[in-house]
Amino acid sequence: MYVAPPVVVGAQRDLWAFLRKRLRQVGFEGVPDALDETLAHHQAWLDPRLLLAQTCGFPFVKHLKGRVRLVATPVYASPGCIGHTMVSVIVVRARHAPPDLPACKGLKVAINERGSNSGYNLLRAAVAPHAAGKPFFASVLETGGHRASMEAVQRGEADLAAIDCITFDLLRRHAPERIEGLAILAETPSGPNLPFITRLATSDEELAILRSALQAAITATELEEARAILGLTDVVVLEEAAYDILLDHERTAMAAGYPDLP
Repeated sequence: MYVAPPVVVGAQRDLWAFLRKRLRQVGFEGVPDALDETLAHHQAWLDPRLLLAQTCGFPFVKHLKGRVRLVATPVYASPGCIGHTMVSVIVVRARHAPPDLPACKGLKVAINERGSNSGYNLLRAAVAPHAAGKPFFASVLETGGHRASMEAVQRGEADLAAIDCITFDLLRRHAPERIEGLAILAETPSGPNLPFITRLATSDEELAILRSALQAAITATELEEARAILGLTDVVVLEEAAYDILLDHERTAMAAGYPDLP
């Protein structure tokens, strides 16, 4: 799910190369040579050939539970991450920025997509207490991606957007020109980081091998640079129920009379 800027793509490929070698060494079958970087993520998640992918937490808890197997949850060092959890940062144009989130009432918001946790669900949770059950934003622009949402804010097509704090940190560290002119106004409520998943048909033995390979990647000396680029510090195995907090955020917003943006 984290594939920008190019240095991050390279680090992900290095991570996969390590996992590929590790899995093949123990006789794991069907391990591809390279990551599929062309298949749309929502198609990959339910592909019966799926060996390993990363998914957004909201689609996982809403649509994928019982249809895939949860492998592990990564831990990142990005600001906004605590242990295996993360927030979204609400970004605005630094020049003439509103003083706080309540002051954004009546402004234009950009989202990546309505099925997103970081770009939509967590933003809704942050706004609901200030909306009083009424429309809060003047309009909603759906951009298709976090980078496109930030660009919309930079161009003035939107006034704010909620961005996965890991995505924002990757750009801050490796491509600061991509976030030029933006400032963080606030943070959203938190939830577990984006999980790694595999196909439902994966056996318990195969699942254990996948988890072992990911754990090995956290300590492998040859991946030290790749982990630093990604900000990846650990992987943990959570119960699926750990992701139910994302549904709680949705239910709380609905109970406050704010089921949908704007």
